[in-house]
Amino acid sequence: MRVLIMADMEGVSGIVTWEQVSGGDPMYDECRKLYTEEINAAVRGAKAAGATEIVAVDCHGAGKGWQFNSFVPEMLHPDCEWVAHHPWSRYTEMLEEGCDACLLVGMHARSNTPDGVLCHTISTVKWRNLWFNDDLVGESGINAALCGYYGVPIAMVTGDQAVVRECREFLGDGFTGVAVKKGLSRYSARQIAPVRARQMIEDGAKEALQNLNKVKPYVLSKPTTITVEVDPADKMRDFIGRHGVELDWTNFKAISRAEDWFAAWNQVWPWSF
Repeated sequence: MRVLIMADMEGVSGIVTWEQVSGGDPMYDECRKLYTEEINAAVRGAKAAGATEIVAVDCHGAGKGWQFNSFVPEMLHPDCEWVAHHPWSRYTEMLEEGCDACLLVGMHARSNTPDGVLCHTISTVKWRNLWFNDDLVGESGINAALCGYYGVPIAMVTGDQAVVRECREFLGDGFTGVAVKKGLSRYSARQIAPVRARQMIEDGAKEALQNLNKVKPYVLSKPTTITVEVDPADKMRDFIGRHGVELDWTNFKAISRAEDWFAAWNQVWPWSF
């Protein structure tokens, strides 16, 4: 069994502020360790379910030299290979070669979610809302669509209660959801102690991968429309001149239409950091 782990930092138990996830800030080093240990928990669960190859992708934009490079290498489980410092949502090698399932670890809710800890979509200062056809999604939806394009299902989602609830909207009830905290606001949460949270993730990964018949890939109908609502309005300039993208200046939306999701996504999300 080949398993991909796509990971982010904001959904990790113990993390509630930007200062904990920004490279170079005083609390960042401690939280890198919390992040890495949740990856290790998912790896242990995947191995217990029979995984023979596990690759984890660091999807957290911590900035500076830590951009998509926040795992602590010497702490990583020895049976896990990892991808660091690669453009966001652009690692496809394992998906192209053939992958049985993806685990989303440390996820956060989409922008403007009242109980979503550190909620945002792509950027805290640019994207207000994102739709794939009629589905309102966040970064978990982007990861799921990327995997789904290659026929790979999302088997588990971990993070706060809000992101698990959000993923139910477009993935259905088949995946295993592991909520390691309950958001009280964007910057506060009632949390499960890291040791217990890691055991929940380990158990969840094992259960999810032993029940892959319950999940199916998230595949968008064709042709596909991707709509980005930006905030503030001057961010509309990011989409000027892009092939296949229509600009709705009245509602501050960029609308990308193409034959499938990946083509539509390429029109709004460039290959860059």
